[in-house]
Amino acid sequence: MISDSQLAKLITKHKIVDNDTLAELQKQAKTAKKPLWRILLEKKILTEEDLYENIAKFYSVPFVDLKGQIIRKDILFLIPEPIAQAREVVAFDSTDNILKVAMLNPTDIETIEFIKKKTGHEIEVHVTYPKALQEALKQYHKSLKAEFADLTEGKAEEKSDQNLKELAEDLPVVRIVDTLLEYAIYENASDIHIEPTEKEILVRYRIDGILRDVMTLPKNAQAGIVARIKILANLKLDEHRLPQDGRFKIQNENYKVAFRVSIMPVFDGEKIVMRLLNESNQILTLEQLGFQKKSLNLVKSNITKPHGMILVTGPTGSGKTTTLYTILNILNTPEVNIATVEDPVEYRMPRINQSQINPKVGFTFASGLRALLRQDPDIIMVGEIRDLETAEIAVHAAMTGHLVLSTLHTNDAVSTLPRLQDMGIASFLIASTTNLIIAQRLVRKICTDCIYSYNLSSDTVKELEMRYNIPSILTTLKKEKVIASSEVKLGELLFYRGKGCKRCNNSGYKGRIGIYEVLEISPEIQKLIMKKASSKELLDQAIAEGMLTLIEDGFIKAKNGITTIEEVLRVTKE
Repeated sequence: MISDSQLAKLITKHKIVDNDTLAELQKQAKTAKKPLWRILLEKKILTEEDLYENIAKFYSVPFVDLKGQIIRKDILFLIPEPIAQAREVVAFDSTDNILKVAMLNPTDIETIEFIKKKTGHEIEVHVTYPKALQEALKQYHKSLKAEFADLTEGKAEEKSDQNLKELAEDLPVVRIVDTLLEYAIYENASDIHIEPTEKEILVRYRIDGILRDVMTLPKNAQAGIVARIKILANLKLDEHRLPQDGRFKIQNENYKVAFRVSIMPVFDGEKIVMRLLNESNQILTLEQLGFQKKSLNLVKSNITKPHGMILVTGPTGSGKTTTLYTILNILNTPEVNIATVEDPVEYRMPRINQSQINPKVGFTFASGLRALLRQDPDIIMVGEIRDLETAEIAVHAAMTGHLVLSTLHTNDAVSTLPRLQDMGIASFLIASTTNLIIAQRLVRKICTDCIYSYNLSSDTVKELEMRYNIPSILTTLKKEKVIASSEVKLGELLFYRGKGCKRCNNSGYKGRIGIYEVLEISPEIQKLIMKKASSKELLDQAIAEGMLTLIEDGFIKAKNGITTIEEVLRVTKE
């Protein structure tokens, strides 16, 4: 927000300390690797209030002290609470079409533009200090508590269907649910969790694969929020004892998002989890997914084969569906008939015949796949191979001239082959029909606004050497032209991480990318499958043929400053 050199000019201009003291403070800041303003506060040379008042003067922006100021409810709620909390900004006054907002960082143009667009008001920025801002933000909770107390009074005893319906249409409930959904879209969240506890409701978002707290709501808001979401998802309002599933869509000129809703009775009420599927997202290319050059060429050459199986494996949430849709998008031409059986259909794709399974009426992966084969398909995608019946039909479809794409839950590429054998598929069928297996994980990308380089500590190096074959990884890095020599020590290499800034919510990460292991079924590997070789023998042969393992791909991306070593270890830990 304000650099040390700018702050030094400010201190000199306003004669806050003499030049010698300033030089000493700058030296201390450099030694402690802390910003100058932090040293000024720690040494009590400036109070928080004085510091931000001087910053306001530096940027020629008015200063406002919000301590003890009661903000009108209608003005406060012009900025939704999650945005106010995350972006450290609060609306405190309004005149004619001008909205006065107080913030800590007057240079945060992105937030100012967002509020301007959202409210339709011209924005007048004021600077305040952290303690005053925190007090102002507490007014959201007080005001919500009061609104919900009025709202639920007299309705607590009898929660009839009609009462719940009225509750779901009350303004505070509608506003809260709209805010939660809108902010989740704004933050690129993949899931929203609304969890009742004994005394309050906890709201969490999964952003870049990690759950983080967003806000807590008063307990008496629970019935209204659950009812509101049930109405949106077209679920039964009076059913509180059984799980329910539904979906709804939100669309405007900026986005089109489908919400998949799951409601589950828990001890303190009903827990809601909503999965966000952004339908306006562009389908990515294979290059954007993060494949290394050799792996990319293997994928490209195998998807053009007229028949056989391509399997994508990895745990839930590792991006398997995105990889399959990306491949389907490449294959989607007028000359072929593509059909899918999915659970659920996550993204709609033009010219592809997508079916959603429904076990209640007997429409399973196996029965759906059997029916699909009578639809004259060229390319088939099966959401997941879960049982022997589905696996058998998929293998026979691959044998009879169809290209079959599917997913499986295994930890790495080679263990997929024994897994199919364990399911009961004959070894010769696996060997002759499987073309390619892709194992994958998603790692968070380092935020490009706060990236910095560092050397691994000796403890980290020791831990890595205990867990992995580091000489082999270094040889791979050399082969992939990531490092100049494999003789270098791991502790001497530069790696990267993010400091944490406003843009990445102080996490040091923004966005995600895949790390991959791509196994092509070569004649040698076919022979090993026929012999029912172990995963270890298969892995040794695959590595001998030049396959990059997940951990090696992770190390390449960490060394290239795309992700961190910590992320690679988090997603690949055995």
